[in-house]
Parts: sequence; structure tokens; C-alpha cells
Amino acid sequence: MLNCIYTRKLRHNCEKSNLKFLEAVRKNLVLLGMMGVGKSTLGKIVAKKLGLAFMDTDLSIEKKLSMKISDIFKKKGEVFFRKEEEKKVSESLKKNNCVIALGGGAFITKNIRDKILKNCISVWLDINLETLIKRTKWNKKRPLINNSKQSAEKVINELYKERRNIYKLANYKINCDNLTKESIVKKIISLYEIS
Repeated sequence: MLNCIYTRKLRHNCEKSNLKFLEAVRKNLVLLGMMGVGKSTLGKIVAKKLGLAFMDTDLSIEKKLSMKISDIFKKKGEVFFRKEEEKKVSESLKKNNCVIALGGGAFITKNIRDKILKNCISVWLDINLETLIKRTKWNKKRPLINNSKQSAEKVINELYKERRNIYKLANYKINCDNLTKESIVKKIISLYEIS
């Protein structure tokens, strides 16, 4: 009888600790989309509201290499950057309870994309090209635009055409046109919470 009570109590304690564990570990929320769409800005707000850690993979790469992304592209090239990006994103995805803002091209890498689609909740933040061009045209931090001989408009149009069919593979898409920051944040949170 005593043994039976002890076993029941032990099982009850295990179930309680498992519940705590299940509550504590949440899938990562990954924000993806074109440069200038607002992944980092929105990601920080969402992370704060959800009580999750925030990670910006581009900033992590800059910190690790002590160089701006634009300098990495200039001095080491895009192939080198993409390898570093894959390492850094894979590292970030191993953590839990995070909101992760990806660089614009990260989701294009199949290995990264497969890990995200398998283990995370992903949201594609989309916006019209006219707004993107306005936001990125004069920004010196955008190597794919600044290192090109083509106009910013042409580069952004081409990148968007190349990437949109891959971005579509994300779990969710939010069209950010004419939405306030607050309403986009609310949409992201509601999508995350129903997942």
C-alpha cells in the first residue's frame, strides 16, 4: 500500500515536471523576407511581448567577424558570407524560446530552410517593392545593392523575383502594406500562438 502511494506520488511529480518542461520550451519563431521589410525591428518588439530572446543573424555574424556585412561582402565575398550565415543560423536554431530575424537571403539556402520548416514557426513578412526600394535605396549597409552596377530598383526587383517562390514555403505570410508596426506585431503573435 505504502509502495503504491509512493509510486503514485512519484508519477504525479514526474507529470508535473513534464508539464513545466513542455510549457518552458517553445518553438522558435523565425521572421524572413526581403531586406528592409522590418524583420529586426518587428522581431525585437515581438520577442519582448512574448518574453522570448531575440536574435538577429546578420548582427551575430557581424559581431563574430568584427566586420559589417557590407565589408564582409567586399573583402571576403558572398560565398564566404553565405557559409558563415549557414553556420550562425544553424547555431541559432539549436536554441529554444527565440525570435530569430534572418538576413534576406538566408531562407534561400536549402539546409537552413529545411531546418526552419522542420523545427520552427516561420513567417514571411512581405511588402510592396516600391516601399522596399524607398527603404533600401540609400542604405549603405546593403551589399547586394551597393556592390551592383545596376540600379537599386533593378536589383531589388530581381532579388524579389528570385526569392518570392522560396519565401512562399514559410508557414505563414503577412502582407505588411499599409499596416502599422503594432498591427503587424499583433498578427505575428497571433500566428505564433495558434501554431
